[in-house]
Amino acid sequence: MIAMDRVSKVFSVGPVKVPALTDVSFRVAKGEFVVLHGKSGAGKTTLLKLLYRTEVPSEGDVEVLGQPLAKLSRRGVAALRQNIGVVFQDAKLLPGRTVYENIAFVLRVLGTPRGEITARTFDALRAVGLHSRARAYPAQLSQGEAQRAALARAIVRRPALLLADEPTGNLDDEMGNEILQVIRDIHAGGTTILFATHQARLATGLRRRVLVLEAGRLVKDDG
Repeated sequence: MIAMDRVSKVFSVGPVKVPALTDVSFRVAKGEFVVLHGKSGAGKTTLLKLLYRTEVPSEGDVEVLGQPLAKLSRRGVAALRQNIGVVFQDAKLLPGRTVYENIAFVLRVLGTPRGEITARTFDALRAVGLHSRARAYPAQLSQGEAQRAALARAIVRRPALLLADEPTGNLDDEMGNEILQVIRDIHAGGTTILFATHQARLATGLRRRVLVLEAGRLVKDDG
């Protein structure tokens, strides 16, 4: 599902070269739930961006869903992203659209037949326990509800892989636990999960395989 082989990423800040990842290698099999743990600035978000192909590595090879990302055309990247769901710490909902419209919009962009959009949108809302809030606007949602809506948007395309970047980072413990349960349910349905967090207690409490990043280096893989 995911393969990184000796991947490094260096950003240029003026004349200064800033390493974000250094010589990272790991594999994630289909159906795994893997936690990516590290402090802020450790390289977690950069790693996820490489998998989603919004960044490219400075060195090394990245494969996702069996495809070498370096060889993908622009059209190939777009096709790959249809099979990857992404959720962030900030829900990033469109403020002028209802919850239903935020999620249905993804399907419209993908060219989903009109007759399927309503059914698939409500399927995603039911999966995250938010179908009763379909007509609400983002400003009317709690933080936990907004994150549920973001998860529904990520899974409405029925992705094979879900990349979760600190999805509980802005939530209190109760709301965070609710989001974690939703993600566990998504995983139980067969979706591969890569879950990034800076919270050590959360990383160990999930009782999943943990990859630990420190200053851009993979220092531990307990799988």
